[in-house]
Amino acid sequence: MTLDLSAPHPGVIQILMNRPAQMNALDPVLLSDLVSAIGDEAASVVILGSTSRDCFSAGVDLKLGDQERAEVSRGLYRLYQLMRRTSAVLVAAAEGHVIGGGAQLLIASDLRVVGPDVSIRFMGPGHGLAVGAWRLPGLVGRGRAMDLTLSMRPVAAEEALSIGLVEEISAEPLVRALEIARHIVALSPPAVAALKRIVGMTGEAEALIAEAEFNDQWNGEFPGRATNHD
Repeated sequence: MTLDLSAPHPGVIQILMNRPAQMNALDPVLLSDLVSAIGDEAASVVILGSTSRDCFSAGVDLKLGDQERAEVSRGLYRLYQLMRRTSAVLVAAAEGHVIGGGAQLLIASDLRVVGPDVSIRFMGPGHGLAVGAWRLPGLVGRGRAMDLTLSMRPVAAEEALSIGLVEEISAEPLVRALEIARHIVALSPPAVAALKRIVGMTGEAEALIAEAEFNDQWNGEFPGRATNHD
């Protein structure tokens, strides 16, 4: 099986890519399974990780033929759009190598927890592709986005944290991701879904109007007392 699926907490689905011998290289089967699992609307939070601590994903499987490899690349962009559209919060837990399409899975997620040995590379122009340019400027700024995409250099954990590419470094990313997920599912689901939608908007004016419209329905009551991640 290409995925190891579990429900470690009510409202949480954990999706672990499970092609360790291939460094979780993305082929048509793994892609299809990811689309099905992430598209399942049963969960409020989805944790995306790997069964291997050596690699999150090495990107599109280079053993595929040219046409099939191109089809997988096109399918991955549909997957990234799904990840941004779904109301579920996606928490990526990554260790080891995070390359190309794997790096795009990381940035398509809403929150990112990485291990201290992580190495993130946006392999694109060397293969005739533009990789990560759609999302990186919003995370790290335009200049750094140009640097990461043009140089295709590896980014280690501490640098990734310092530039805003990831939110946390943890010795146990999956454990920490579950802690975050448990916190999120205790919050108001409509408010969480609204926050994800509003944060994803590109214009400040549009986001301000959307937040005001959502909060206009509030009756002044607090649904519960939430706790911090930490």
